[in-house]
Amino acid sequence: MMKTILMGSAALAAMTGGALAQDTIEVTLGVLNDRSGVYADLSGEGSVVAARMAVEDFNAEEKGLDVEILSADHQNKPDIGANIARQWYDQEGVDAILDVPTSSVALAVAEISSQMGGILIDSGAGTTELTRGQCQPTTIHWTYDTAALATGTGKAITEAGGDKWFFLTADYAFGHSLEDETSKVVQENGGEVVGTVRHPFPATDFSSFLLQAQGSGANVIGLANAGGDTVNAIKQASEFGITQGGQSLAALLMFVTDVHALGTDVAQGLQLTEAFYWDQNDGTREWSERFEERHGAKPTMVHAGVYSGTMQYLRAVEAVGSTDALEVAAKMKEMPFDDPLFGKGYVRGDGRVIHDMYLFEVKSPDQTQGEWDLYDQKAVISGEEAFLPMIEECDFTKTAG
Repeated sequence: MMKTILMGSAALAAMTGGALAQDTIEVTLGVLNDRSGVYADLSGEGSVVAARMAVEDFNAEEKGLDVEILSADHQNKPDIGANIARQWYDQEGVDAILDVPTSSVALAVAEISSQMGGILIDSGAGTTELTRGQCQPTTIHWTYDTAALATGTGKAITEAGGDKWFFLTADYAFGHSLEDETSKVVQENGGEVVGTVRHPFPATDFSSFLLQAQGSGANVIGLANAGGDTVNAIKQASEFGITQGGQSLAALLMFVTDVHALGTDVAQGLQLTEAFYWDQNDGTREWSERFEERHGAKPTMVHAGVYSGTMQYLRAVEAVGSTDALEVAAKMKEMPFDDPLFGKGYVRGDGRVIHDMYLFEVKSPDQTQGEWDLYDQKAVISGEEAFLPMIEECDFTKTAG
């Protein structure tokens, strides 16, 4: 477990007397994610960097917030993630947990956060259950979910003629959710699902699964997985010559770090949906340059979500004057935001953050002008279209206070 302390106001308070000390709000944030496995590149240490940047850019010290940041590796295992969350809340005084990729871990941490008086601001997990069947008043789901991915990539590919799908699905909550949501979109747009196979999470050898997909009669193989699993599946599909045989791959969740790892010679032409890309505008470029100077790579949408979610949390703490979980979560939902990474958005009553999503296509090698010049933007999907409508029983603004 790693600890980073961003301090200043407490020391200043000690030097200038009791009045200022009374005004200081101590805040402890925990970045909980995969720091060593298949999601480490898209999440990992980069999310700690993003949280630290948010604290600094917010000028927390000047605003009387004394912020401490903890981090730990949940190893993509719900029991490990749950134990860390309990320890943080019980022994370390953590107020909010950030990031938490891997949907099964996120769902466990969301429940513990609600029980133990903390907030989960999730950037890395995709399951829609965080704001539906297993919604909690103190869960904020920031960056994306499987419904938004399906609305973007699934709809675009089906409308373009990819009407027979076979799913290669990671066998846990996220993969199941992504397959389910994309299947609905495919069928709503006139396509059909001809088969599915579920692979262990994580996996390294996809050969038998790809052979099933190859013989399925599908014209689209939907990859309902992420991170290293997606990269390995695409590499092996390329080795088998699957795309040369008339089938196409749909990377239903893919990150800029995945495309960078594959290279545009392998990934060119893939369509994917993201909430953020470093080269969208002056604001994203400026922030991403500062991030890369610290981290050595461009940020993913997960890193951007950690930054933006932390900023919104700190705004709410400042407005409320405490770290009370229910009050801060309610305040986060009251205040719309407009930041350089996600633009204008708001936190809905169920904790779902509503912002635009984007459909991208990976450039060919002759189109790129640098190692991270990877995407062409094809479409903007409004937040209201991208995300599922709120269900009434998860609208916690009706019960707040």
